Amino acid sequence: MVISPDEHHKLQMVLLDMLLEADRICRKHSINYTMIGGTLLGAVRHSGFIPWDDDVDIGMPRRDYERFKELCNTELNQDKFFFQDNFLDKNYRWGYGKLRRKSSEFVRIGQEHMKMKTGIFLDIFPLDNVPNFYLLRLLHAAYCYILRKILYAQAGTVLGKNMVTRSVYKILSIIPTAFTFRRVKSLGDFWNRRNTKLVRTLTFPTPKGGTFGYLARWYADTIDLEFEGKQIRAVRAYDEYLRFKYGDYMVTPPESKRHWHPVSKFKLPDD
Repeated sequence: MVISPDEHHKLQMVLLDMLLEADRICRKHSINYTMIGGTLLGAVRHSGFIPWDDDVDIGMPRRDYERFKELCNTELNQDKFFFQDNFLDKNYRWGYGKLRRKSSEFVRIGQEHMKMKTGIFLDIFPLDNVPNFYLLRLLHAAYCYILRKILYAQAGTVLGKNMVTRSVYKILSIIPTAFTFRRVKSLGDFWNRRNTKLVRTLTFPTPKGGTFGYLARWYADTIDLEFEGKQIRAVRAYDEYLRFKYGDYMVTPPESKRHWHPVSKFKLPDD
């Protein structure tokens, strides 16, 4: 379905409301978080949303992520929002959490058959440690890739690019998600007891080009940046981060390279 420009603007305002709610909880309880990815790029290049963007991403070190998740039980405005992860929604297959807006819909094309709860969402990425030694990083990255593909398998049965790929995903989708998430947790727990230079979300792709993660020091030192007229947390070394991730990030891409997420179901909240 096609989202009209007016609906797209209203979607971004819903996302901003969700971001401010997450920011409120984090500031109240001294939780370290930062805008990441396209959200941080939007803050620096546009002082808000990238005009064609349709989501918001924030990241937190694992310890802060677990605290935030727990605080959602008591601090989150549950009249409007709910927190979602694989422990709270057994049909949820992603290795990071979401804030969802109640009484709304946002279902990406190819995910209609998945049974998880839906709604306009803000992604919250936990950041786990990556080994320091190159060989261990290779093994760690390979293991993360396998775990990610197992979790993606249910979507891959529809979105796989050919019959062979879809058949492989069909087999992988049989593996119980509880088993896979236990593997993710044990991997994170093991390396989070050690001091490492890099961090990543274990079940999300790392930057291309042979890198294994992001510098941990980026997330340890944050500042406020303007985002849609509000002050939101960002890594102090945002220029270094954005050049690492996007290259010459201040150049606005041509229309042919402006990507958004096609959706099959969309509904703005009732209130």
